[in-house]
Amino acid sequence: MRTIIDGWDAFELWLTGLPFVVQVVFVTVVVLPACALVAIGADRATRRFDTPRGRRDGGA
Repeated sequence: MRTIIDGWDAFELWLTGLPFVVQVVFVTVVVLPACALVAIGADRATRRFDTPRGRRDGGA
């Protein structure tokens, strides 16, 4: 676990040391699509709970 934490810290330090424009490009190219994929996955995973259920009182 410590190796993962150290790797993340090294990546974070590398990213924050980059010029601002490069950080913006990185976020635009990598982070935004990753967030979109997570949102799409969550939407598909919860879609079955969003479907309306039939009425139990017999309609009307």
